Amino acid sequence: MSKYYEQLPLGTIEIQKIIPHRYPFLFIDKVTEFVDTERIVGIKNVSANEPFFQGHFPGRPIMPGVIILEAMAQLGALFAKMSSQGIGPDKLVVFAGAENVRFRRSVVPGDVLRIEIIGHKRRGPIWKVDAVGTVDGQIAAEANLTAAEVQ
Repeated sequence: MSKYYEQLPLGTIEIQKIIPHRYPFLFIDKVTEFVDTERIVGIKNVSANEPFFQGHFPGRPIMPGVIILEAMAQLGALFAKMSSQGIGPDKLVVFAGAENVRFRRSVVPGDVLRIEIIGHKRRGPIWKVDAVGTVDGQIAAEANLTAAEVQ
């Protein structure tokens, strides 16, 4: 069992000990649930102060889909690093691909984006996970993600 399992919820300080992302490119604020090798749930509190809202779109801010996808990938990296049979602390996890990506609802300032990674397949250094992002119980985005373990 992972050493992180008993320490939930994880805030940004703990998250930054696991993955290398930092402001303004850290898109997971909290990890609320983790079941070793099965699932992880993370939260992104979407604030009007996010730097990307200055240009996307002025007067009608919408969280860019690529940022939602990146948040999902970051949670996937956390899952891979936290899992007991996962990726060691000396390795980096990089986003390698996305399939079946669907955006179903806009994510706007004030929303709480709940991301869940469910299920995974691993073949050597390649991980595949399924991700779903919801706001108020409605699906905002979903994707099948691929990540790679690198030196």
